[in-house]
Amino acid sequence: MSDAAPRNPSFGRSFARVGPRMDARGASAHRRRLVEAAHGTVIEIGAGYGATFPLYPSAVTSVLALEPDATLRGLALAAAPGASVPVTVQTGVAESLPAADASIDVVVSSLVLCSVGDQSAVLAETLRVLRPGGLLLFYEHVRSAHAMLAAAEDLITPLWSRMAGGCHPNRDTAAMISGAGFTVLRLERFGFSALPGNPRVAHILGVAGKP
Repeated sequence: MSDAAPRNPSFGRSFARVGPRMDARGASAHRRRLVEAAHGTVIEIGAGYGATFPLYPSAVTSVLALEPDATLRGLALAAAPGASVPVTVQTGVAESLPAADASIDVVVSSLVLCSVGDQSAVLAETLRVLRPGGLLLFYEHVRSAHAMLAAAEDLITPLWSRMAGGCHPNRDTAAMISGAGFTVLRLERFGFSALPGNPRVAHILGVAGKP
């Protein structure tokens, strides 16, 4: 949802409006659990309007928050001074992280991997910047485990992707993370209705480690 690649600016404005409604319905609680394991130096990809900033634990020493959308980045810049830890906001994409090899303790992805152009490239870049034993913390909506619902997601993905900033509702992101070379240390799967009247969509929340 909060993309990590350039997109139509109207999507950023739309997400800035609906995101806080999603947070109130439970996304903020999910994000709080997402960052519980965060520590040391952190890169957050597709940081959106900075919804995670006040949720980071004190074990985090710094956060580099990357957001390519101008509207969302402006909101993130405004939110950064109120963060619980030091946060630097800058433009950037998940396919090219501004960090040296093996220099980062944690990468955080919150509703981002659904919409990046190339998940494999993003995950490879994440592995590159993480130290050995470093963590990828992820909160994503994913392909349904039910065959009929998954088929419906396949059907709507081409149109939905064009309308919703590149979002793909049919991605099996957990499998992609494992296939990229991470060790999945914790994985929770659950349904979540992001907005009133929306169906409960499959989501995952988890921790993966770099060997």
